[in-house]
Amino acid sequence: MSPLRRNARRRACRGGPALRIFFATDVHGSERCFRKFLAAAEVYRADVLLLGGDVAGKGLIPVVRHNRSVSAEVHGQRVTVPEAQADRLSADINLLGFYPVRMEPDEVEALNDSEELDRLFRREIVAQLTRWCELAAERLAPAVRCIITPGNDDPLEIDAVLAAAPRIESPERQLCDLGPVTLASLGDVTPTPWHTEREYSEEQLAERISAMMDQLPEGRPSVINFHCPPYSSGLDTAAELDAQLRPVLRGGRPSFVPVGSTAVREAIKRYQPTVALHGHIHESRGAQKIGSTLCINPGSDYTADVLRGAIVDIAADGSCHDFLLTTG
Repeated sequence: MSPLRRNARRRACRGGPALRIFFATDVHGSERCFRKFLAAAEVYRADVLLLGGDVAGKGLIPVVRHNRSVSAEVHGQRVTVPEAQADRLSADINLLGFYPVRMEPDEVEALNDSEELDRLFRREIVAQLTRWCELAAERLAPAVRCIITPGNDDPLEIDAVLAAAPRIESPERQLCDLGPVTLASLGDVTPTPWHTEREYSEEQLAERISAMMDQLPEGRPSVINFHCPPYSSGLDTAAELDAQLRPVLRGGRPSFVPVGSTAVREAIKRYQPTVALHGHIHESRGAQKIGSTLCINPGSDYTADVLRGAIVDIAADGSCHDFLLTTG
């Protein structure tokens, strides 16, 4: 019997949940948030750690070496600090979701080539995620399962990294047995203004969901890990943007609109999973019911060095025993 099933049986015998999942999402390259994610296994006594997409950072910022100082352009402003404070500057850049890369002035000039910049950016994403997978192997107890799936902001290169990591599971677009429930994961989303790599039409999304969910045995309880939240659920409310990606004002106030997926919403109504776990829209933290399904978006506040998550307790019969939104 696997350690997960032994833990589930032991906890269920004590009258508690059979399975505890800690779910987080949208850490966007934050070293501190990922370390907190790993620590959550012990802090919350989780059987499964689930990171549901957008693990990659938002971009790359050169940290340029000078004689006795380093400088970087952050939010359009040049920041220069003594060389002794270079690590602090790099940490502040990472906090914003970017990769700080030490460079000489002539190396920065070479980045005018957009293809070279993109290659370097992807290389940094792969290098960081490789380190994270190694860190998970070092720090997690053998009984804890660690599942990481991609989101729309994650380049396709990360799939091979996750597949090669012996301590990580990445059942993207697959069913995964978690004891009392089956997990179904999908990192794809509907089109966004940023034209990321895992965007599809509602029709294509519906086809991908059906291809996976139709494999579930009849009556088998499930938990879905779909990066895109259901449309008009309260978990998908974001600022309305114009063609130049500027916030739209209506009546002098920012306008907020639903941006989730109708295909995801219809799938939840059709398959009625026990719990639906979502991310993608950082500002829409909360929990809602669609039919009998508890839908959760823990939100993301990685730029404040805060990991937002959700503890989900599953009973032996696959029902939701309890849940809690966390901040740490």
